[in-house]
Amino acid sequence: MPLISVIVTTYNWPEALEACINSLFAQEDQNFEIIIADDGSTDEAKVLIEKLIQQNSIPIKHAYHDDLGFRAGTIRNKAVALSQGEYLIFIDGDCAVFPNFITRHRQFAEPGYFVPGNRILLSPPYTEIVLSNKTPLYSQSTLFYIQQWLLQNINRITPLIYNPFLFLRYRKPNQWEKAMTCNLAMYKKDFMAVNGFDEAFEGWGYEDSDLVIRLIHNGIKRKEGRFAIPVLHHWHKQNDQSKHDENFDRLALRLNDEKFIKAVQGVDQYL
Repeated sequence: MPLISVIVTTYNWPEALEACINSLFAQEDQNFEIIIADDGSTDEAKVLIEKLIQQNSIPIKHAYHDDLGFRAGTIRNKAVALSQGEYLIFIDGDCAVFPNFITRHRQFAEPGYFVPGNRILLSPPYTEIVLSNKTPLYSQSTLFYIQQWLLQNINRITPLIYNPFLFLRYRKPNQWEKAMTCNLAMYKKDFMAVNGFDEAFEGWGYEDSDLVIRLIHNGIKRKEGRFAIPVLHHWHKQNDQSKHDENFDRLALRLNDEKFIKAVQGVDQYL
């Protein structure tokens, strides 16, 4: 597989975004591009992004729109429209990845499948320490993470354990739960076939679940990336969830309608 496009969603948290991009710069596999999907950040974040673009040989593009509330699906569609890769990896700008993150996703990529990984959550005080000190979490040892777990700085270490039994990764082909865009990969052609994210999902909640459900309706199955491809997720306050119920009701309708595959308002409008 040639070029991979990593879509990094961000909003007004330049310290976390810098940690995320620096962890991508440290990848063993350098055959990828970064598209920063900026959901309306202020000028401070724009200045950082311009600096990052000049800082490394990894190509970086910046997809931006004005801040009109939480529109993560919309800005991800715009980012994908800028991408050149055949394979997409979605992560959040408040996550850091390990040096084998691209390598593992490339190994797991398989036609007809999407691949969700999992995450390790940092505690609120530890997040502040890590970002203030610019600690390169991606370069730390397993022993380091065991120590952080014992200190309750991270919520678990099990995602760092590699599961070598390939057959277990195909056990739940139609499971959509816990497939989130903080760590989710798929072929670009499969994303395009369902017209990407449905921009009817505005406000926090379920735009990623809806995408996965429509992929499954279109015959794309789940290949489990847990216990192989973890990310480190910096703690942050919950987003405004005033649209939660409306988005959940829409999701419930999609679950029961296997013929609904293509988003009405999706990525095609930006191509």
